[in-house]
Amino acid sequence: MGTPDFAVPCLEALAEAKRFTDGWQHELVAVVTQPDKPRGRSGKPACSPVKEAALRYEIPVYQPKRVRTEDFLTTLRGLQPDVIVVVAFGQILPQTLLDIPRYGCLNVHGSLLPAYRGAAPIQWAVINGEKTSGVTVMQMDAGIDTGDILLTKEIALSPKETGGSLFEKLSHLGAEALLEAFRRLEAGTLQPMKQGEATTAYASMLEKEMGELDFTRPAAELERLIRGLNPWPSAYTWLGEKMLKIWDADVAEPELAGAKAESEAKKTEREGNLGTVSSVGTINYVGKEGFTVICGEGALLVREVQLSGKKRMAAGDFLRGYSLQKGQKLGRE
Repeated sequence: MGTPDFAVPCLEALAEAKRFTDGWQHELVAVVTQPDKPRGRSGKPACSPVKEAALRYEIPVYQPKRVRTEDFLTTLRGLQPDVIVVVAFGQILPQTLLDIPRYGCLNVHGSLLPAYRGAAPIQWAVINGEKTSGVTVMQMDAGIDTGDILLTKEIALSPKETGGSLFEKLSHLGAEALLEAFRRLEAGTLQPMKQGEATTAYASMLEKEMGELDFTRPAAELERLIRGLNPWPSAYTWLGEKMLKIWDADVAEPELAGAKAESEAKKTEREGNLGTVSSVGTINYVGKEGFTVICGEGALLVREVQLSGKKRMAAGDFLRGYSLQKGQKLGRE
């Protein structure tokens, strides 16, 4: 049971691993995914990435609007599954469904539970500056990401990790973890472990509005936000009346940005900060590598942008066709 790209490697791994090394043979009897939805300008219904993968392997596909209906539960019971694998499916499963398979429902979650329970654990790990992340194979219960931990795999985040790059890494790591969990499940060596209390805030669903950059915040926070929201919903600001997406930025060195000298000259400077009420959002350096924007603390060196209606490009290339001036301010008026 799954829907987006993140679930595809798990499906492919199960479809390809016809026989595990210990000789246990398994069969994928069905795939359950969300109904086709309109996509693109045409508005024509398009199937989910998981459905596309299932069709390639000629696996029967079911697309119930609601899995808790008695009609679908009856269908599922008729399949007599030993285990149901759930990866980013998109619907809350009722206890009546969880009780159907012999070994229950196993969920592959994109965090090291109990950290980052919720809909967007991967992006929030980047936004919050985590040094490590990983996947958890969990025995599902009626709660949201609260079931017993069966297996975890951990990886380190790179300094320039984005939500997209971590998404890709964890989707494949999840497939590895799932196959290992299946082997150990058959061997009877899985040891369920209670989660305990959540160690982080709930990883709530991403909204497009959260991508608007608030330059009163520290540059380090904004740099992580830009990476975490790449590729969706993406970080942005405003250049006049046009949206300017920012795809890549670094925390600027004070010497390059010139932010410290400028901010100290402001009478309204807040103690301990480089930016001020009047200076935040102001461009104070323009060069071939990009441009810097004063923040509540420090400054951002913007390296890759996309102006509304234009292609994504390096900031240096953008500056050759669009004149930005020192002292110009970004953001809404």
